Amino acid sequence: MKRLLSWPIRLLKAFRQSIAYLPTLLAGAYALASLAAMLLPVSDDRLPALLTLLGLEAPENTQPLLAALLGGMISLMVFSFSMVMSVLSQAGGQFSHKLVFGLISERPHQWVLGHYLGTILFILMLLMVPDVAEGEATWRSLAIYLACAMVIHCLGLFVYFIHNASQSIQIDAVATDLHRTTLASMHALQRRQQGQEWRLLAVAPSTGHDRHPVAARRAGYLQNADLPALAELARRADGVLHLHFRFGDYVVEGLPILSLEAATAPQAAWCDEVRAALVYMEGEAITEHHVFGMTQLMEVALKALSPGINDPGTARLCLHRLTDLLHRRLAWQPCDALFDRDGHCRVTWRVEDFESLLYRLFQPILQHGRQELSIGLGVLKALKALSLFAEPEDLAILQAHADRVVETLSQAARHPLDRRFVSARLDDGLHRLRLPAALPGRQGG
Repeated sequence: MKRLLSWPIRLLKAFRQSIAYLPTLLAGAYALASLAAMLLPVSDDRLPALLTLLGLEAPENTQPLLAALLGGMISLMVFSFSMVMSVLSQAGGQFSHKLVFGLISERPHQWVLGHYLGTILFILMLLMVPDVAEGEATWRSLAIYLACAMVIHCLGLFVYFIHNASQSIQIDAVATDLHRTTLASMHALQRRQQGQEWRLLAVAPSTGHDRHPVAARRAGYLQNADLPALAELARRADGVLHLHFRFGDYVVEGLPILSLEAATAPQAAWCDEVRAALVYMEGEAITEHHVFGMTQLMEVALKALSPGINDPGTARLCLHRLTDLLHRRLAWQPCDALFDRDGHCRVTWRVEDFESLLYRLFQPILQHGRQELSIGLGVLKALKALSLFAEPEDLAILQAHADRVVETLSQAARHPLDRRFVSARLDDGLHRLRLPAALPGRQGG
């Protein structure tokens, strides 16, 4: 029963996150305005004298004008979005195809689309009801003037739309937007995990009871979960709920995704409530999982380092953004356990540690840019900056990555001029790493 009741809520959440949400609301507002223009019986004698002077003698004869406005609006909308799709497809080839839908579904683009659709709907409604009641010519004339004003407004939006779309595919704008969205997702997670009930555990607690697995009923990306609701369900079952996946993982149907550590096995209704608290979403939602923003920045860097594009400057720009995000991750570690008010652990989940995250982000960039000395030096510079904020355990991880960077630079720098250039920058700047004063001798050469 609860599953049936939660279905409309999930459908509404999916609609609010889709590209059709804002256009639908704006089109509905324009439709209400058109109904008011046609159905409200406002006679000329109720309107101010100044407005009656603006009334047309025969508003029903303006059908050719409205038809021309309608055709122009349809052409404008088709031209706008065909051009934008062409530009965004080119951007997907240069950066990453994951970014294309995000650029299309930006809020400003949805607002413009909604005004376009609403204006077309408003004019279409006026064309469908051409007859004007006697004594209400001024009210219909005002509606026709309003339709003309809407078209002029859409022409202004067209200029804004072209400008905003062209700016959104600039690499600076792409990297800045990914950085800002990822940072906002991290801050949102920090706010949610405030309180003594949210904790970071070195080892998951054990009650000594058997673990009863719960399998997934559907396949998809498990982006998030209602952890307080899961904690309450675990309290009702007098056990500990262990999640066997990381947020953002893809799970298949029938896979044991969690288990209840309790004295008795859970009932089927309880398992359905647990599954209802899990959030499935298609694709990589940065707002739900901030690590996706970091990996997308890394993928943009890899795309820039591909032989077809060969743009190391873009890769270095992404490295700068990743360095800032990793610095903030060093200062804050997400929690992996939720306790109840009595101090009992109720939910545990997996969190990617700093070592795994650093390897996932930096090693692909170093591997793809191993022949580009500026990329190796850029990665080394990022490691130097992070070492200033690292604890001893994380510092050892950074040192291991720095040793690999030095080894890669030594293999790539073959000419004496290159080796002299790189050696002068190895130990340069403030850092806490142990770096050689010059590149070691080349192996095999």
